[in-house]
Amino acid sequence: MTGAASGRQGRLAALLAAPALLLLGAVLAWPLLSAVLLSLQDVRIVGSQGAFVGSANYEKVLADPAFWRAARLSLGWVLANAVLQTALALAAALILHQGFPGVRVARTWIVLTWIVPTVVVVMIWRWLLSTSGGMINPLLVSTGLAERPVGFFATPEAAFMSLVFINSWRWFPFIALMILAGLTRIPADLHEAARVDGAGPWQRFARITWPLLAPTLAVLLVIGTLLSFNVFDIIWLLTGGGPAGSTRTLPVLIYETAFRGYRVSEAATIAVLSTLVLMAFAVLATRSLALSGADR
Repeated sequence: MTGAASGRQGRLAALLAAPALLLLGAVLAWPLLSAVLLSLQDVRIVGSQGAFVGSANYEKVLADPAFWRAARLSLGWVLANAVLQTALALAAALILHQGFPGVRVARTWIVLTWIVPTVVVVMIWRWLLSTSGGMINPLLVSTGLAERPVGFFATPEAAFMSLVFINSWRWFPFIALMILAGLTRIPADLHEAARVDGAGPWQRFARITWPLLAPTLAVLLVIGTLLSFNVFDIIWLLTGGGPAGSTRTLPVLIYETAFRGYRVSEAATIAVLSTLVLMAFAVLATRSLALSGADR
């Protein structure tokens, strides 16, 4: 009787979840299938018809040095953002986890940088980093940190690192809130016992906070990687992929190929290849997290 009831409950649950799963599958599967079909044709302009060319677009894209340069830049972009975002978010979460006066206001305030529209973020940072009229350069010159105004978007290295900082500033509050949620699940008794035993702040962090927070950080690493890889708006609005292609990541290359080079099928090919890489990363990361969780 119990088995039959359990079976009926399972079928009912599947039936109730079916509409949402079908809708989710259609939303995810149909664009991906359309991109795959488009990558097998020779379409130059959106909405036009193209002849079937098979794997020709894939061969052309994989032989293009611009694709591999954009792929390397995307990898560097993801790694740099992962390090900086995690460092900023962890520091902010540890501070917000303390019981200082006004902590509730601070927790609310930090969300504001995340909910501000991207266009507003771009306008603010473009003004702050401007060589004429901005606030950062006069501050650097007056304090002696720079002899002359710094062109934050003038050189490839400066433009890349400036974008990494701005994007990390844009997203670290979201990660900080997730880390803060993980910190609140760590029993306070563990820290109190360690404090009684004479453990200092660093010892408590290394032996209690970090190990118990590691699963949360691992999940956020996967989410942050997927989000960072697909960033287009901040890069395009601030540098347009320049200077000299130094910030032309794969999303920017896809846009330029489709809407400036009028090679929609090649752009779809790059998008499909990027999606496959991200899917492989997500699957491997999820399995690694599952295995590490099972070991614990």
